[in-house]
Amino acid sequence: MATRNERLSKFDKGPPPADKPLELLCEDHAGTYVLPYLCEWRDGVWRSTSMGTVIEATVVGWRITHRP
Repeated sequence: MATRNERLSKFDKGPPPADKPLELLCEDHAGTYVLPYLCEWRDGVWRSTSMGTVIEATVVGWRITHRP
C-alpha cells in the first residue's frame, strides 16, 4: 500500500489550471483516495466534469490526466 507521502508526491499541490479535466487526490479520516471521475477547477470550486456538481471532499492534490 502506498504511503500518504508517496501518493502526494505524484500530485500537484499548487493552483490548478482552470477548466481542464484533472484527477483529484482526496483525503478523509481513513486516508487518501483518487476520485473515480475527472474534475475541474471552475468558479473557485472543484466540480465533476460530467455533471458539474460541486466536489465536497477534501482535495489535497491534482494532476493532469490523459483519460478520456
